[in-house]
Amino acid sequence: MAEYREIITKAVVAKGRKFTQSNHTVSPAKNPSSILGAWIINHTYSAKKSDNTVEVSGHYDINCWYSHSDNTKTEVCSAKVPYTDIIKLKYRDPDILGEEQVIARVLQQPNCVEAVVSPNGNKIIVNAEREFLVEVVGETKLAVAINPDGVEDDHDWELDVDDEEFEELNPDFLVGTEEE
Repeated sequence: MAEYREIITKAVVAKGRKFTQSNHTVSPAKNPSSILGAWIINHTYSAKKSDNTVEVSGHYDINCWYSHSDNTKTEVCSAKVPYTDIIKLKYRDPDILGEEQVIARVLQQPNCVEAVVSPNGNKIIVNAEREFLVEVVGETKLAVAINPDGVEDDHDWELDVDDEEFEELNPDFLVGTEEE
């Protein structure tokens, strides 16, 4: 009959994942003729747990390079875009002991999928996407079987090198022969 011990340890007790696509409107100084490029930079975020969800809040800058004046001149416009993603959690262990720690990781940094001139011709519509994985770490209890005889002695592993193994070594392995 095995004996058991209960061990309290930190473990991932809940996880969640969310992929988000969103449209943002950037207002350039002049009416754009065409979009030459769009990119997202300076992404920052933080995460906090709320009931059975994690709220990831952050912002990033959208930069759009566009032409105007009938494609004769170019400019770059920028906009700081805030966002909040609510990520549902799936619990593996609902009986968490002590305080919880939230870990949020970006699986896909925010990036621009498409940028187009708005139908009325005075703004730029940017389609962006991002993806997060969140984990909740908390203290949980494990039941572990105990071996009353203890662990095996390291000498039983036979990790020493035998003389027979030295005889199998090829002495020309590192020297080799050169072809002339």
